[in-house]
Amino acid sequence: MSFATTERRVGDRLRELRGPLGVAAAAGAAVAVVAVVDPNQPGHYPTCPFLWITGLYCPGCGSLRAVHALAHLDVVKAVDMNPLMVAMLPLLLFWWGRWAVRAWQGRPRRTTLAHPAWLWAFLAIVMVYWVVRNLPFGAFLAP
Repeated sequence: MSFATTERRVGDRLRELRGPLGVAAAAGAAVAVVAVVDPNQPGHYPTCPFLWITGLYCPGCGSLRAVHALAHLDVVKAVDMNPLMVAMLPLLLFWWGRWAVRAWQGRPRRTTLAHPAWLWAFLAIVMVYWVVRNLPFGAFLAP
């Protein structure tokens, strides 16, 4: 195997990594902004439209404050703001890592994110979380 062949393979691998690295860069930039611009201070970010219209929390309410807390390594506060978002981070990191490894290995992209049963289960969890955090006995889930 010649040097040119090896160099081309590394170049192909790096080109395949553009997607995963681009997503990582965008996510890192977003986390950096939220880490610097505190969402706990009023006026920095818009109010959740669902909360503004209905007065009820959506599944994402508290996520910016949770990301801010995680960026400052305060896991307890992050879980207090949005436990579902914090619980989903390891799964998102797993999916991103799987994508990056497959890209590095030159394996084809998967056409499905996960088995449909897992996606339906996730949707059910989000819906139950959405309802329970707005009920009196689920007030501990509110941000």
